[in-house]
Amino acid sequence: MLSDYLWNLQAKIGSELIQVPLVAAVILNANDQILLQENDGTQGWSLPAGVIEVAETPQEALARQVQQNTGLELLSTQLLDVFGGKAFRYIHPNGNVVEYTVIVFNCVTEGQPNARVVQRHKLRYFARSQMPTLALPYPKDVLFRHSRERASI
Repeated sequence: MLSDYLWNLQAKIGSELIQVPLVAAVILNANDQILLQENDGTQGWSLPAGVIEVAETPQEALARQVQQNTGLELLSTQLLDVFGGKAFRYIHPNGNVVEYTVIVFNCVTEGQPNARVVQRHKLRYFARSQMPTLALPYPKDVLFRHSRERASI
């Protein structure tokens, strides 16, 4: 869901390319499976993610998005990587073109995904070997980095 700020911006510039700051959460369960959400339409699967609102820090946006998209409470985070550029350009079904700059965090959460949220956002855990194609091209080695680090301890 776009913020009022982005709706107003797109109303002024139409479907011209805009750059959008985004946060995304890598949430692994005890079996090193990653939590993904299936987006409506043809967007496919993605990390729980969302826009950083005006005057909001990336950490505040991340906590808000994780809660809204999964029902989980965020306990701690660690920066994994930052992605952007042409590979992260996306054309929405309405024709609006965005290029995301995505700040990706490894997240430790508490609880289980909320059943109501699971139904609305179509949440599911995937093993590395069974990952679907994602809407944005996040590298698997980054997404599962902490899985490998736990295995080497």
